[in-house]
Amino acid sequence: MAVEIKVPPVGESVTEGSIARWIKKDGDLVRLDEPVFELETEKASNEIPAPAAGKLKIKKAEGAKVLIGEVVGEIEPSDVSAPAAPAPAKETPKSEAAPTVSPAAQRLATEAKVDVSKVDGTGKHGVILKEDVQRTLDTPTRISVLPPTPAAPIATQPAGRETRQRMSAIRQRIAQRLLQSQQTTASLTTFNEADMSAIMDLRSKYKDKFKETHTVGLGFMSFFVKASIEALRSHPIVNSRIDGDEIVQQHFFNIGVAVSTEKGLMVPVLRDADKLSFAQIEKAITSLAVRAKDSKIGPDELSGGTFTITNGGIFGSMMSTPILNPPQCAILGMHSIQKRPVVRDDQIVIRPMMYLALTYDHRLIDGREAVLFLVRIKDCLENPERLLLEI
Repeated sequence: MAVEIKVPPVGESVTEGSIARWIKKDGDLVRLDEPVFELETEKASNEIPAPAAGKLKIKKAEGAKVLIGEVVGEIEPSDVSAPAAPAPAKETPKSEAAPTVSPAAQRLATEAKVDVSKVDGTGKHGVILKEDVQRTLDTPTRISVLPPTPAAPIATQPAGRETRQRMSAIRQRIAQRLLQSQQTTASLTTFNEADMSAIMDLRSKYKDKFKETHTVGLGFMSFFVKASIEALRSHPIVNSRIDGDEIVQQHFFNIGVAVSTEKGLMVPVLRDADKLSFAQIEKAITSLAVRAKDSKIGPDELSGGTFTITNGGIFGSMMSTPILNPPQCAILGMHSIQKRPVVRDDQIVIRPMMYLALTYDHRLIDGREAVLFLVRIKDCLENPERLLLEI
C-alpha cells in the first residue's frame, strides 16, 4: 500500500507554502528519511524527508502552492532497495587535503585573490564559509595573495530586454515585513565607530589555542553578541517592545543574527545568549548560518528575538542604516574594518576602525538612550576584557 507524502506542520502560524523543488525525481527509489522535496513558506525553506522507503510518485509539480497536510506525492513499497549512500572517501592527511569551500566563499576569495588554503573554515566539517574569507580580509596579517589569473570572460546578457520571475514566498514575506517596519515604526539611526585593535590582537594571540580547545574559530560576532548583551543590561529599554499602548520589558536576551542566503535575508535567533560562552556562541552561529543557507532551519528558530545584529561588513559595506525587525525596537549594524588615521594621545596613528550603526524606534527609545547604548557597545569592543569580567 502506498505511503502518502504530506506537507508537514512547519510553524504555528504557517498554513501554506509552495514546492520549491523536488530533490528526487518521479520514479526514483528513495530511502526512509531521505530528503525528497523542498518546502518554501513565508518564513523559511525546509527539506522534507521521505516517510518510507520505496519508489517515489510525484503528485504536485514544482512551484505548486500547497496547504499544510496536503498530499503531494506517494511512495510505493518496492522490493528493490534504494541506492546506498556513497561510502565516505578515505581520509586524506591534513597536510594534503584540499579545503572544502562554499561557492560564495570561493567567489569572494577569487575576487580578493585570497589563498583559501590559508583560511580557517568554521562551517560544518571545516567547510570554508564566506564569513571566514571576509575575516581573513579583515585581518591583514593573515592575508595570502594569489598570483594574478587571466581575466574571466564577460558574461553574456540574457536574450530580450526583460525577464520576469515570480517572487518566492520568502522574498514576498521579506518585502512585506520591510514595508511594515518602515510604515509602523519611527525609525532613526545613530552612528559611532570602534577601534578594533584590542579584539584583533586578542584573536591573533589566542585564535589557534581557541580553535584547538573548542573546535571552532574565534570570530568577531561573539564579541558583538557579548557587547550587545552588556549594553542591553545597562539600557533595558532597548530590549523592550511595544504591544498596543503597553511597553513590554523583556528580561531575557534572544539575539538575532542576520544571515544572507540565496533566497533572502534570514535572522536566526540565539536564545538566552547571555548564558552562552564565546565558544558556544560561535558554534551556534555557525550551525544556524549553515542550516539557514542549506534550507534546513525551522521557523521556530527565526522567531522570538529581542535584538538583532546585522553585518554588512562581510560584503564590504562601510556604513548603512539597518531596518528594524519588528516587534524589536533596535538593530545593530556592523561594517567593514578599515585602517584609518585617528588621534591617540595627540598623535596621529593608524588603527583598524569599524563604523557602528544603531537603528531604533524613536517611539520607545529616546536619542539619549540610543547614543549611550551605542557608546556602551563601543566601550566593550575597545576593552574586550570587560566582556570577560562582565563589568
